[in-house]
Amino acid sequence: MLPNPDQETDLHSREAAVASAALYINEGRFKTDLARLVACRTETSKRGDGTQKPVYLEQIIAPELAELGFDMTIHDNPDPGSGPLAVYKRIENPNLPTVLIYGHGDVVPGQEGEWDADRSPWKLEEAGGRLYGRGTADNKGQHWLNIAALRQVLATRGWLGFNCKILLEMEEESGSPGLEAFCRIHKDELAADVLIASDGPRIRTDRPTVALGSRGNFNFDLEIRYRDDGRHSGNWGGSIKDPVIRLAHAISSITDDHGRILIQAWRPQPPTERIRGLLKDCPILRSDDVSRVDADWGETDLEPAERVLAWNNFAVLAIKAGSPERPVNAIAPMAWARCQLRFLAGLDPETILPALRSHLDAHGFEDVVLSPARSTWWRGTTTDPDNPWVQKTMRSLERTEAKTPDLIPCIGGSLPNHAFQGIVGMPTVWVPHSYSDCSQHAPNEHVRIDLCLSAIRVMTGLFWDIGREGEGEG
Repeated sequence: MLPNPDQETDLHSREAAVASAALYINEGRFKTDLARLVACRTETSKRGDGTQKPVYLEQIIAPELAELGFDMTIHDNPDPGSGPLAVYKRIENPNLPTVLIYGHGDVVPGQEGEWDADRSPWKLEEAGGRLYGRGTADNKGQHWLNIAALRQVLATRGWLGFNCKILLEMEEESGSPGLEAFCRIHKDELAADVLIASDGPRIRTDRPTVALGSRGNFNFDLEIRYRDDGRHSGNWGGSIKDPVIRLAHAISSITDDHGRILIQAWRPQPPTERIRGLLKDCPILRSDDVSRVDADWGETDLEPAERVLAWNNFAVLAIKAGSPERPVNAIAPMAWARCQLRFLAGLDPETILPALRSHLDAHGFEDVVLSPARSTWWRGTTTDPDNPWVQKTMRSLERTEAKTPDLIPCIGGSLPNHAFQGIVGMPTVWVPHSYSDCSQHAPNEHVRIDLCLSAIRVMTGLFWDIGREGEGEG
């Protein structure tokens, strides 16, 4: 029998747990722990090696969670050559609600030699209220803050008041290959009432953000190849097709000259009044923020925040033809472009390339070859903003920070959220702990210490509140 949550003392109260969480940051213990995580080089590009990936799961994370009463199971990835996955479980009572926490321990390449002040990406360094190092923001620091919040609740109250499962993967930065298959195979093992996880940035730094899902992400290549080598532009120009010009026109048919998507199958339904209401006062990308927003770009009848968080976006990520570093007087034999579609829930990724194929053929570009850039993609997802778990999270975060959190339908980026919402089957609530200028995926990645302080406070309060309600219901 667990203790009665109503019999709290001053030393075993929500306020005490939140205060203890603040000391964890302010006394430098978070910095010490995060340094160990950063030092473990878990670059996702090291697929053939990957020796540090199991080290991260088994030797760094597992001992900490074992102290908190979690059992660990390491699983091979269903995708050959991809890093392992770990499931950590603490089951207090089958009648209590179960929370699934997700994170990823892999990071993008360190980009050594490109960081300011000769910093190493693998050595945590504090400067100007920031903690620098690869993975600090994406995603080691974020899931560690959630683990640390669980520790504060257990240390203060002695129990969680809910069952907790934690899933850590090691391939998110390469598109989470094998994760959806893993979730299908281990659906029962991962079953939970809700996913509560952290990734990405807050909308604004002075208050928490609650995101209900993420936009999908599909990368693909366009290529035109007419010959095996170049042709002298003086001797051949005007008599042979130029693949660069053809590809440029093919790309320009996808949107108008202001970036508005012209493929009808790629265009979502207009945002509902409920969604527009959520984003009405969203401080990100306001229409009056002329220094950051191009008012004449994209769906101009939508507010800028709606274009990012409630619409689809096509982008050209890279183009290559000829020898860009050293141009010569020759018509290139081929042209290539890497493109991307970010999209909302409701668009089936399987239809993206067929719709583009039909569009290009209809415009006379049968010579453009299409191919997916990788074998996996992420679907767009969202949770109903009126879901009880969403409202419970909003109330808890507001209680801790005395500020109404920003509630958004999805983050602008992409996450493997469909694995949890669509496959395992649960509402998903994301509480990001970083901010938009954290330099993730770039040199100088960092977290702000003040945001880490806010993050661990709100997560400690949230886990405390879930435990009280869960024990009362159980």
